[in-house]
Amino acid sequence: MPWEWNKGSETATMTNLNIRVSSGQMLAVIGNSGCGRTTLLDIITCKDEGGKIKSGQILINGKLSTKHLVKKCVAHVRQDDQLLPHLTVRETLSFIAKLRLPKSYSDQQRQKRVEDVIAELRLRQCANTKVGNEYTRGVSGGERRRVSIAVQLLWNPGILILDEPTSGLDSFTAHNLVITLSRLARGNRLVLLSIHQPRSDIFQLFDLVLLLSSGATIYSGTAKDMVQYFTSIGYPCPRYSNPADFYVDLTSIDQRTREQEMECLERTKSLSDIFQQKVKDFDDFLWKAQDENRELTSSETSVSVQTPTKDKVITIGKHEKDELPKGIHQFSVLLNRHVSNDLRDLTTLIIHGAEAVLMALLIGFLYYGQGANPLSIQDTVALLFMKGSLTPFAVVLDVVAKCHSERAMLYHELEDGLYSITPYFFAKVIGELPEHFAFVVFYSVPIYWLANLNPLPENFLMNFLLMWLVVYCSRTMALWMSALFPTLQISSFLSNAIFTASYLTGGFIIRLDNLWTVPFWISFVSFMRWSFAGLMQVQFTDTTYKVQLQNITLTIPGELIVESMEMDAYPLYASFLTLIGISAGFLLLYYLSLRFIKQKSSQDW
Repeated sequence: MPWEWNKGSETATMTNLNIRVSSGQMLAVIGNSGCGRTTLLDIITCKDEGGKIKSGQILINGKLSTKHLVKKCVAHVRQDDQLLPHLTVRETLSFIAKLRLPKSYSDQQRQKRVEDVIAELRLRQCANTKVGNEYTRGVSGGERRRVSIAVQLLWNPGILILDEPTSGLDSFTAHNLVITLSRLARGNRLVLLSIHQPRSDIFQLFDLVLLLSSGATIYSGTAKDMVQYFTSIGYPCPRYSNPADFYVDLTSIDQRTREQEMECLERTKSLSDIFQQKVKDFDDFLWKAQDENRELTSSETSVSVQTPTKDKVITIGKHEKDELPKGIHQFSVLLNRHVSNDLRDLTTLIIHGAEAVLMALLIGFLYYGQGANPLSIQDTVALLFMKGSLTPFAVVLDVVAKCHSERAMLYHELEDGLYSITPYFFAKVIGELPEHFAFVVFYSVPIYWLANLNPLPENFLMNFLLMWLVVYCSRTMALWMSALFPTLQISSFLSNAIFTASYLTGGFIIRLDNLWTVPFWISFVSFMRWSFAGLMQVQFTDTTYKVQLQNITLTIPGELIVESMEMDAYPLYASFLTLIGISAGFLLLYYLSLRFIKQKSSQDW
């Protein structure tokens, strides 16, 4: 796709990076902006955004790292929390447990694991509170971040990687969160996190620190030995200063002038070369004070072994990890989660319902003045076309906005292997049918009776089905556009363009026989053309209209009106079948877009 083209030349962002971390340790990657923290995490977790490794390798338990191996033992907590806002904390974890824990687990075992994780991350006080987001009130920022960690801890991973876990949190909340991560590391897990400049009490909680600058290693070793190392090479930390702040500032690149930038680059290159010389004889590539080398190794080993029993709630064996729920189970869980989240969003439901009712009343009362008398031919034709063209446009905008708000969560959950595209597709499509049905009822039914259209029950039912289909065509088209294009603006613009093309070739703005070749062929896939033709046949077939010309009253058969508008070229069932085919085609394109285009929240052109 165009936004995935690499327009620039390849750049080496990380060089001479060697590090070894074991279970029971927490490694913090610190450094200035642009030093390579996020790139390192992306490379470790086999994300495409991190780039490609030109030389070197990543080993997990002595095995070469692959995407499959990473999915089995590494949990990645992103910087942004991607959670459904209208579910409670317990419900969020319960749905993930049904997707992530092996199918051999019973419902009681899954629920026990959820409760254990809630207790482990101290979320009991907010377990029944909505998660929330920037628009919906819910748990606090620190609690929401702990919920994101809990989502990954449900399947008890051996390696926990976090990208800027303290970003956006106050210092007290950030400190408590890192204490929680330290406790998790002591439970025989390997915790690796990136952090910009931690405050001093947070810095003291780290077992190991990796200081990066411009992709090069400036220091790698225990946190408590960092000051001693830099003092030994001539950069002592001033008294009462935070070592993390001082040494990150020391290795930052000042780009205000070219001279200052070159001076900083030379200093960081010198510091990197010095460190490489210092650790070249160590197998684990960690700097240690010479007189404490033996003692440090012993103490680190003892920390790794001390595993609290409460962290061993459920251990997932290797033979069980390949037996995760599939197919129908994933579909049922996703459908339940989707419907539960949508039904809790009362504000959106009320707005959409009010939108449909208000639109129906505006149109219906416009034609209500005729009373028991039928509308004129011109007014009836205009009403039928307007009825099938006004509200689908509002639906298009709502669907595009909703889909783009869900893209980031969908992308991350697919990357984590929670489910596959097929069950998500069917859960998404089927889960939105109740809302779609209610919307069409609120919009179509009041107009039909207020405007005094054909009162026969079968005509009313066919009119409703045609309205249901034309609105659904616009909905499926919006789903396809949302999955196909990377930004809300592009999807909205092109959805509007397709909708306008369908509107203009619908047979009312200009007669179909007056269209030149290109729009004439476009009209065959115009869902408004087929809905308009169907509505015309339903309304005018087997009816007569009386037209007064001075003192003469003419009786005009309804079929003649349909014929004059060229809406009888195909039988009524053709309109139903074509609308079903168009919506099925859009759904197929939506499915293919989901499968072959990465649903990132934003992409660069």
